[in-house]
Amino acid sequence: MLNRFRQFEKSEQVVVGVDTSAGGGDYTTAQFLSRWKIDVPLVIHTNQSITAVTPIIHQELEKIYETTGVQPVVAYERNNGGVFEMERLGILNRNGKYKLFIMPSYGSTNNSDSTKIGWDTNTATRPKMLQDLKESIDKQLITLYHKPTINELFTFIVSKSGKPEAEKNSHDDLIMALAIAWQLYQAIPKQNNFNLAEWELQEENEDKRLFGEDGLY
Repeated sequence: MLNRFRQFEKSEQVVVGVDTSAGGGDYTTAQFLSRWKIDVPLVIHTNQSITAVTPIIHQELEKIYETTGVQPVVAYERNNGGVFEMERLGILNRNGKYKLFIMPSYGSTNNSDSTKIGWDTNTATRPKMLQDLKESIDKQLITLYHKPTINELFTFIVSKSGKPEAEKNSHDDLIMALAIAWQLYQAIPKQNNFNLAEWELQEENEDKRLFGEDGLY
């Protein structure tokens, strides 16, 4: 389940993309991407449901903060119960050691639902996130250590209908989690960005709105 390739370091900023699963034949996957070294030092990959994996992700996020001193940012795919598990993760985050990603609006200038936690993979976002990931792989921007992730990249094709997807009898959960992490990498201000404090204040206010002052409903 836990695939650890190196230890995180002080001041390292980490973003986490999570592809959720209800269990059975599907996999729950979390890709922990370092925005400092642009590699993936930790991967969670299991056929357990997201409900079983959320406490493990919570524990790893807290460990990362305790090591790096920087709050990691996490986004679950909202499908397959992901939105409810992100709310649960927010409740577990009583000590405020990590942040839940607030997804920006795409394709609309007047979106009333502009404060969705997590990541929506849909017809609007899927092409962009996969194209962005493809470009990062083609340009060798991301260092990958996890062989199953690399293997999935080789079995991810463009179907006859023109849709990027896994080959028959193959999976794409590792790729989708990595694509979400790469979107977070691009969306979140870097540590030395002068807007970082403003962004963190906005995220803190949104956390309070969603979960209350003490992180509870």
